[in-house]
Amino acid sequence: MMVYFVLFFPLAAALPVPLFRTDERRGRWATAACLIALTATVVTGVTRYGSETVLPALRLHLAFDGFRVLYAVIVCFMWAMAALLSPEYFAGHRHTARYYFFFLLTLGATVGVFLAADLYTLFLFFEIMSLGSYVWVVQEETEGAMAAGRTYLTIAVLGGLVTLMGLFLLYHLTGTLAMAALPGACAAVADRRALWAAALCLFFGFAAKAGAFPLHIWLPKAHPVAPAPASALLSGALTKAGVLGAVMITARILPFDHRWGTLLLAIGTVNMVLGAVMAVCSTNLKHIFACSSLSQIGFILVGVSMMSLLGEENALAAQGTVLYMMNHSLVKLTLFLLAGVVYMNCHALDLNDIRGFGRNKPWFHLLFLLGAGSLAGMPGLCGYLSKTLVHEAIVAYAHLSHHWAITAVEGLFLFSGGLTAAYLTKVYVALFWQKGKETGPAWGTVPSWLAVTLSAVTLPVLGLLPHRLAEKLTGLTLDFTGGHPFAHPVHYFSPENLKGVAISLTIGMAVYFLFIRRVLVDRDGRYVNRWPRWLDMEEYCYKPILRAVIAPASVAARAVCDLPDAVILLLRRTALRPVGPGQRRHPYTLGARMLARFRELAHPDAADRFSTVQEAASRMAGSLSFALLATCLGVCVLLVAVIVHVFG
Repeated sequence: MMVYFVLFFPLAAALPVPLFRTDERRGRWATAACLIALTATVVTGVTRYGSETVLPALRLHLAFDGFRVLYAVIVCFMWAMAALLSPEYFAGHRHTARYYFFFLLTLGATVGVFLAADLYTLFLFFEIMSLGSYVWVVQEETEGAMAAGRTYLTIAVLGGLVTLMGLFLLYHLTGTLAMAALPGACAAVADRRALWAAALCLFFGFAAKAGAFPLHIWLPKAHPVAPAPASALLSGALTKAGVLGAVMITARILPFDHRWGTLLLAIGTVNMVLGAVMAVCSTNLKHIFACSSLSQIGFILVGVSMMSLLGEENALAAQGTVLYMMNHSLVKLTLFLLAGVVYMNCHALDLNDIRGFGRNKPWFHLLFLLGAGSLAGMPGLCGYLSKTLVHEAIVAYAHLSHHWAITAVEGLFLFSGGLTAAYLTKVYVALFWQKGKETGPAWGTVPSWLAVTLSAVTLPVLGLLPHRLAEKLTGLTLDFTGGHPFAHPVHYFSPENLKGVAISLTIGMAVYFLFIRRVLVDRDGRYVNRWPRWLDMEEYCYKPILRAVIAPASVAARAVCDLPDAVILLLRRTALRPVGPGQRRHPYTLGARMLARFRELAHPDAADRFSTVQEAASRMAGSLSFALLATCLGVCVLLVAVIVHVFG
């Protein structure tokens, strides 16, 4: 019974949200629901740890192993913290009932994604999560929000359709979608090309949600326009659902496949560098954090690639990747909630408009340093541990492969870490050292203060207890990731590991003083965004390609549309000409006589009505619109039949 509660309570809690008349009551209800969901998830995870459950009514398969329980708890914790901040953030906003409804709906779907034991269950909740979170993007209903929403929905729907194709192909090849059975079933597949095709289709959908290049176009546009609590969840939780898919494919479908690892390494490296460069050039606080998410997803994908490339020696990569996922979730929760605090007080996000806001706010200052320091990999925080493990994995593979490309990836890893420190320094200086929007020490209500504090405190707790806490948590996830335990203790604070951080920080300070201060700050001391517009892939790549494809397709569709009408017209003029006036027809058909008797009408009136209906029905049935509608209905019925046959 508790399993049903964990999965469906957030969905049920969303239903009464519109009944509350005030925003305050809606916020309290959402906060209480998230805290209840968090408690239930912890209790269920502890009591049912290591078990699997089938919900027979819907044929949903859930598992409660270390990775799933850990991330389900993290997801519920993130939602609870975002709910604490939401009432103050949405004070005076419109459509809060809609926001809280989809807020809770998406919570239930996201928990379902991380607890799923088979790909059918995962796909079902993944699509609900994607469609529910779309409302967050368009919540403000501005022109920018609606445009970002269109991009987000397009990528989500396209990714879902391609993923569904991958599921059909994978089930055809293996006969199962259960994650526990996939390694053995995939190893027995003789047609490796078909298996790769299935894996690529699956990865397409997951990469779209994670924001992996080149499907990343929604991420820098959606975060700046979405409300800050929603941005925290989009960046910290929903992108990890995409990473979950990448880990699953790496560990279950193509384990230790060198080509797969190389593909992930290439995508991750592009993400890592591209996102960091975009963040350096940006001047909008939330856009900087959004581009930072793009970069951090690249770091994580590099870690996932090392899980495959290192084979049986992937302990560093497996545990470092999971710890990196945890760190990014908690860091982005902290930083986006802090961005929400800034917006609540300044009603602006441009660095030029919020300069000096953090002055005379020591606690706000400390919380920002914890989040930014962990993102930059400062020692003593969770981010340092995760970056150290992934960096050591890259170094280990460089020694094994002796290939210059891996050495280059290590250099880009350190360089991207330096860019991370550079753009965080830009934000830090603007908020806390430059003069401008100085206010008093108060910056939020008690719930808002509590939300940001609890989010930030987790970072030093994990960072200062690497062996007692962080490694034990990541060790619980090895069954899911296909990783191995450490062969020897990791010396996190050794000179060699500290050297990597020192190199990144040195690069960061050089970029800040030699590039940001000299190139991205004008003579008046204002920050300038010099990112070239022609590098917008959506506007200058995808949309032109779509227009080039749609134009001839429209002409062809018009020709196909007009062809049946032309054929009908030709037949009416030749073989199907109307009967001549000289031929006598019975004035009243059988249908007209039956209508006259049933409706008690005169035969002429009944015949007139019957002929009118018959003519309208004939025209409709003979039109292309009716044919297309009938075809769509047939395709829908066929798709439902296929899904029932495959997954039933």
